[in-house]
Amino acid sequence: MCPQPSAASLPEYNAQSNPHYKNMANAIRALSMDAVQKANSGHPGMPMGMADVATVLYSKFLKFNPKNSEWPDRDRFVLSGGHGSMLLYAVNYLTGYEKMTLEQIKNFRQFGAITAGHPEVEHDAGIETTTGPLGQGIATAVGMALAERILNGRYGDEIVDHYTYVMCGDGDLMEGISHEACSLAGHLQLGKMIVLYDDNGICIDGKTDLTFIDDTPKRFEAYGWDVQSVDGHDFDAIEAAIAKARTTNTPSLICCKTHIGFGAPTKQDSNSAHGAPLGEDEIKGARENLGWPYAPFEVPDEILAAWRSVGQQSYQKYLDWAERFENSEWNSCHTKAFAGDYSAAIAPVIAELKASFASEKPKKATRQTSGACLEKLVDRLWLLIGGSADLTGSNNTKVAASKVINKEDYQGNYINYGVREHGMAAVMNGLALHGGLLPYAGTFLQFADYARPSIRLGALMKQRVVHVMTHDSIGLGEDGPTHQPVEHLAALRAIPNLYVFRPCDGVETAECWELAINAQETPSVMALSRQGLPTLRDNSEDNLCARGAYILQDCDGEPEVTLFASGSEVQLAVEAAAQIDARVRVVSVPCMDLFFERTQEDSTDFVNLVCNKSVKIAVEAGIRMGWDRIIGAHSYFIGMDSFGASAPAEVLYKHFGITTEAIVEAANAKLKQK
Repeated sequence: MCPQPSAASLPEYNAQSNPHYKNMANAIRALSMDAVQKANSGHPGMPMGMADVATVLYSKFLKFNPKNSEWPDRDRFVLSGGHGSMLLYAVNYLTGYEKMTLEQIKNFRQFGAITAGHPEVEHDAGIETTTGPLGQGIATAVGMALAERILNGRYGDEIVDHYTYVMCGDGDLMEGISHEACSLAGHLQLGKMIVLYDDNGICIDGKTDLTFIDDTPKRFEAYGWDVQSVDGHDFDAIEAAIAKARTTNTPSLICCKTHIGFGAPTKQDSNSAHGAPLGEDEIKGARENLGWPYAPFEVPDEILAAWRSVGQQSYQKYLDWAERFENSEWNSCHTKAFAGDYSAAIAPVIAELKASFASEKPKKATRQTSGACLEKLVDRLWLLIGGSADLTGSNNTKVAASKVINKEDYQGNYINYGVREHGMAAVMNGLALHGGLLPYAGTFLQFADYARPSIRLGALMKQRVVHVMTHDSIGLGEDGPTHQPVEHLAALRAIPNLYVFRPCDGVETAECWELAINAQETPSVMALSRQGLPTLRDNSEDNLCARGAYILQDCDGEPEVTLFASGSEVQLAVEAAAQIDARVRVVSVPCMDLFFERTQEDSTDFVNLVCNKSVKIAVEAGIRMGWDRIIGAHSYFIGMDSFGASAPAEVLYKHFGITTEAIVEAANAKLKQK
């Protein structure tokens, strides 16, 4: 919390302020309370409280162009407190985004409208990122601000020179992810990131001092941020604070002391203004207090014209930028980077890697073969921005072509995230959302739990982010059950639009990297082993992993037994196949998600692999969940049904019964039952 100015029932505006600002801000308030009332749900308090701050930000500072909403050098605005979405929708309608119509405002929170309860990324409607889970927005914005600095380091001020603005509230700052991300932002001195903190002193349960008595300015000063405190209803003070924040070489926090539900006669400064419609009588009183005598959803022509002029004021800046860009030596490189299709660039690299692995047949952990892939890929694609949560040597994410980014030099491609898995995943979402970069970073698979909310949000937003997650099973050994993922593969596979890759050797690892890089609307998890694995695959021109599951080793005629396995357990299935006295087919399943996705479009593979009369056994050093879609509920699964233990990997595999012998025994038992 920030210092509290004296409160009044209805704060007075600064008389020296732009006379249009009051009515422009009230247009935001009116549209917000009207839309929430019509929807009979929503959050009017925050938009009403922060309308003055938004008016100054958009009118005086924000560089944007509603007619070319994906202008790469636009400023980014992130509404971290996504529950206040009507503020964003109102401003985007008022400033002239074609998709954000008054009809969309009237259909707030209705099926099919782009005015969802919480903002969902839609760049051409002025929505930079999906927010709602508190803390995600401010953390994602750190990634956007970092992307600006990285690209500025490559292309220079003429092509990349913009700010990232954030509106956040107490809830955002209570969430632990805000600490992870804001600490990193301060460490990297992201001076073009400006956070406008809605310090209204109210949360859902009542006053914030029920649970939150932090000295927020000192907290952010400790991170290395510049901090100011202002009256959030004083236009001149807001303008002066933002102007000063734009001159610092550190991130800036502006604590805006505001009144939630500003203007509401009985609900201003009350938690009752936070998350429910104000009610017809309260809205009537608010209109009287605000001097807004207009009907619901009506914005007078002169006020709408003032806002539309705000939407046009950066147009000349856009034209000037477009001319510089057209004449820039970086034009082609920049255009290709933002286009996002890198398939042609990496295809020869992947082909070389596959041939090398297939001929040399190394017995290496897939985290090592992944590192070998990155050695080639990072050298080929400068825009691959790597990193690790303080596990670089274990994750094998840093290669010869990697150069660490720091506050003195942003012309690098590797980020030391520190032990900040949740923040790391959100920052990567921001790097991807910004455009022009492809982020990847590593941690242990066990710590996917720390990163999960950001991974899920990336999947919801269809952002290409690669999460390199090593030490993917009890195969990590002696570190024990605290570090051994058991349920994690199943939990990650449960997230829609997320590819979980678990390759069995170097050839599959190369193919999985190709698929991850080429999946422009899907994030990926690379689940990689700590222990060494034999090379099982021969080279092939086609990317077999693209099928999700494929026949690695077949038999003559129809199979009597089909063994399904992923990752490190594929070698066990291959070994077992040689010892089972029957016709055995071995199917590698490097990506269950892709297999189900493809078979929904074309059932051929599913019919060939699953719809036969063979005994079906699945093997994976994780829990059974998910495998029944392939093998059926009454087939045999060899894996984990408990936590692991601390011991060498080979001891653990034997103890938990994930062995060649167990597969052979299960197959023989099932064959006898037929």
